[in-house]
Amino acid sequence: MDLFSRYIFKQLAGSFLLILVTLTTIIWLSSALAKLSLLTTKGQSVLMLLNITGLALPALIGIIAPNALLVACLYTLDRLNGDSELIVMSASGARVWQYAAPCMALASILCVLILILNLIIAPASLRQLRAFITEVQTDLVSQVLQPGRFSAAEDGLTFHIRDRELNGELVGLIVHDSRATDLTMTYLANRGQIVSNDDGSYLVMKDGQIHRQETAKKEQEVQIVAFEQYIFDISQYGPKSETNSLRRGELYLHELMNPDPDNQDYARNPGRYRAEIHERFSSALYPLAYVMVVILFLGHPRTIRENRLASIVMAFGVAVALRAAGLAATNLLTFQPSATTLVYGIPIGAIIVAGITAHVKMAPYARPRINLDALAKLQIFNNKILAVLGVKTEQNGGRVG
Repeated sequence: MDLFSRYIFKQLAGSFLLILVTLTTIIWLSSALAKLSLLTTKGQSVLMLLNITGLALPALIGIIAPNALLVACLYTLDRLNGDSELIVMSASGARVWQYAAPCMALASILCVLILILNLIIAPASLRQLRAFITEVQTDLVSQVLQPGRFSAAEDGLTFHIRDRELNGELVGLIVHDSRATDLTMTYLANRGQIVSNDDGSYLVMKDGQIHRQETAKKEQEVQIVAFEQYIFDISQYGPKSETNSLRRGELYLHELMNPDPDNQDYARNPGRYRAEIHERFSSALYPLAYVMVVILFLGHPRTIRENRLASIVMAFGVAVALRAAGLAATNLLTFQPSATTLVYGIPIGAIIVAGITAHVKMAPYARPRINLDALAKLQIFNNKILAVLGVKTEQNGGRVG
């Protein structure tokens, strides 16, 4: 890049990063506030909250980044023209593509990054997010075993603990089980701990007693059995899920192209998987399409007295219309495989049309110079014609009748 191009690239990249970080922070804060229940009602740590909200960012960045580049390009070109920098560059002989090239370079870099996000990073992060959410939902300690509270995991099963130490050990446990119609069991333990493995989750109670009483024989004394260690299975008290299959956004490209035949979501609508594949590729083309549209409307230097608001609104409106058309084509692809051409044709067509129009409309070109010698010769020839016709002329070429 030359000096002009490096300068514009730095200006545009700085604006893009600032807008991207600002928009991402706003969305991240709204997401974090929406999940404050993890801290208030489910007893999770701040680290778990940060993990859950942070893992959703790669997928969000893939959506936010093209729009951030659009706004940054609009702002940068408008500011450069307002400061007469584009005018000076054009007056010094710079063609329109000389200061459009850094914008296209940044857009091309962003296209590659979005493609990597869509194909690799976003599915991996969403899978990890699903694992964290499942961990929170199935964590009996965070949902049920709250110190000083009697909590029901389900009808007839009540838990209570006196305290929970920093290492996770439970102190003063009571488990009351009256789910059976003919038997009531109460477990008392001085200490306990949650243990999880591949087979499930278990509440290991230590140094306690089991109070057992038959419902039909309430007059009978309660049977008490002391134990040093008793294992209580709590795996069954996690949330019930209809399917463990991954969602479309959590699948890698090869999994979308060769889906599991037992996947109920794929069996219901296989077209959604086809649309997901092409959307991941086609969405990476829109940053370059946005930049070309902005260059078309704002790439030509203008005087500072000209109002560029109409051009800004037009560029933004065309970019929004392109993305809306692309999403509509993706939805159509769910039902019509032939819509694949439309999915890619919209962004690629916008790039080509905007580029050609910008080159024809705004590229500086040499104006035809007025040839005074040719005009003089034309005047002499005209006088000779008039003399042949008998029309008198003055020396200066004026007609006298």
